Amino acid sequence: MSCLSLISLLYIFLISCSSLINAQQPYIRKATTRCKNYTLDSVLGYSCNGISQSCQAYLTFRSQPPHNTLSSISALLGADPSQLSRLNSLPDQNQTLQTNRMVIVPVNCSCSGVYYQANISYVIEDGDTYLLTANNTFQGLSTCQAIRAENPAKNFYAGTRINVPLRCACPTKNQSDVGVRYLLSYLVTTGQSVSVVSAQVGVDTGSTLEANGLSEEDFTIYPFTTLLIPLQNPPSNQSMKVPPPPPRPPPRPPPPLVRSSNNSSSKEWIYVAVGALGGFSLAVVLGAIVFCLFFHKKKKKSDPIVDSEVFEAHETPNKTKVEEKPEEFFLEGIHSIAQNLKVYTFEELQSSTDNFSPSCCIKGSIYRGTINGDFAAIKKMNGDVSNEINLLSKINHFNVIRLSGVCFNDGNWYLVYEYAVNGSLDDWLYYKNGDQKFLNWIQRIRIALDVATGINYLHSYASPPYVHKDLKSSNVLLDGDFRAKITNFNLARSADGKEGEFVLTKHIVGTKGHMAPEYLENGLVSPKLDVYAFGVLLMEILSGKEINLLDAGVLFSVIHEDDGRENLKNFMDPCLQGNYPVELAIFVVRVIDSCIKKDPSDRPGMEENVQAMSRTLAASLPWELSNSIS
Repeated sequence: MSCLSLISLLYIFLISCSSLINAQQPYIRKATTRCKNYTLDSVLGYSCNGISQSCQAYLTFRSQPPHNTLSSISALLGADPSQLSRLNSLPDQNQTLQTNRMVIVPVNCSCSGVYYQANISYVIEDGDTYLLTANNTFQGLSTCQAIRAENPAKNFYAGTRINVPLRCACPTKNQSDVGVRYLLSYLVTTGQSVSVVSAQVGVDTGSTLEANGLSEEDFTIYPFTTLLIPLQNPPSNQSMKVPPPPPRPPPRPPPPLVRSSNNSSSKEWIYVAVGALGGFSLAVVLGAIVFCLFFHKKKKKSDPIVDSEVFEAHETPNKTKVEEKPEEFFLEGIHSIAQNLKVYTFEELQSSTDNFSPSCCIKGSIYRGTINGDFAAIKKMNGDVSNEINLLSKINHFNVIRLSGVCFNDGNWYLVYEYAVNGSLDDWLYYKNGDQKFLNWIQRIRIALDVATGINYLHSYASPPYVHKDLKSSNVLLDGDFRAKITNFNLARSADGKEGEFVLTKHIVGTKGHMAPEYLENGLVSPKLDVYAFGVLLMEILSGKEINLLDAGVLFSVIHEDDGRENLKNFMDPCLQGNYPVELAIFVVRVIDSCIKKDPSDRPGMEENVQAMSRTLAASLPWELSNSIS
């Protein structure tokens, strides 16, 4: 080789080394969920390619319970609380912050080996996994790969103290030459773009793209990742242009009062007469319904309807009180019903269902009708329906089926509900007549979260609170987006006492396998009944099997034995074909175990289950993104 060629190669080598030294950081993309098999080194941290081995850096963090005060956030992230107070213009360090409020956190960033990081310690909590710790507790400020690499010899058990490397970096020479003195590790959330984030922080989009190795042709960013923002000055609460929440739609204005200029006064008595006549007509119709109901009950006393799948452990007690409920309810609650529910004529429902044609039958005595161009589910019932009408007429929640109207005809009630196009959850979980439908992992977890949210609403926010008492997959309906709607409140009862207080009953009604031991054995009623049933429902959602076909020993082995991951394959629905995040599946199994404890006081409240399912869904979304490009 000639000297000239050797010099040329050496020159190219030096140029490439110089370029590497001055290069800015590669964006992590979707690699955060591949906890074991990953190809990008950037998941372990930002490379130590800056002009300094250590520097002042900044992070963003969004307040979430239990980390929703400056003092709790500073304790989690190892920051100085007084600096947090000053940077975020919040003098009270113990003030509870609004959920998702962005907090600026200063950290000392330094090279640890070949990566920049801010090292902190964290004590593992029950239910934590590498992925949940990285993406939920720390919101993406670390990665499961980096936590694994930092703690190679430690077991991931509750109570263990581990090191967590937070993602930070120092400016490169290229950045320093144009006045960049600080780098902010900005946490990306759903729906954000590089331009939106840059505008919020007040920097040029081009410099943000360059800092993260992105370009105008390749600029997609993902939730639970960090985006480096180059800054010339330290960030502050005033410098961050936090976008306001989307405005609520303005309330619908009342209809304008149209008056004729010449004879408005002469027509006022007509309006009054029409209104009075309409009110009188409504009173007559409702009075006729009450009379028919009362007359029918006197002539024919019927037992309360119990679903064919429902199990009665004891004989039904004296029915006199039950039989009087519909009349009392309708007489006392007639005013509220007239306000909240539409009273349909039987002819309207006949017309909407083609005279209750078998072709319109959904299941049993439930028909699909078309009312004003929209589908509705019409359920034919007899007996005492006051409980369901009374409850649903007062409740408005996305995850509770909406009752829109009622009709009474010839001794039968007809309840008109919103229509759930995808039917009941059990149709999607179990083999029926050889027809197997399929739900993926994300759909199953979102359904579980929806059910937990709906039940938690009944327990904690309804007035009075209610216990559903018959939570199962056939009583969970799915709309067009596979969002869950809890239905069938025929067995629901008021739970006026505080959570954990019990009411005794001799009338044990429910579904085999879903009834909590204290209720089945002693008739004890509390919100913890629904928690137990939720645990059973979770088992069925994950396994795709009915409770009577499940082996409880497999569930135990997943949690307590060393080969739990291997046993998990025997527990999970084969239809998933292993396409689920193993660590998150084990976490959900632990939630199931906590819900079906024999002692109700050992079970979590539904609020805790909502948080657990919310964490699982949040951690599953980046897994899904990563899985889609694998």
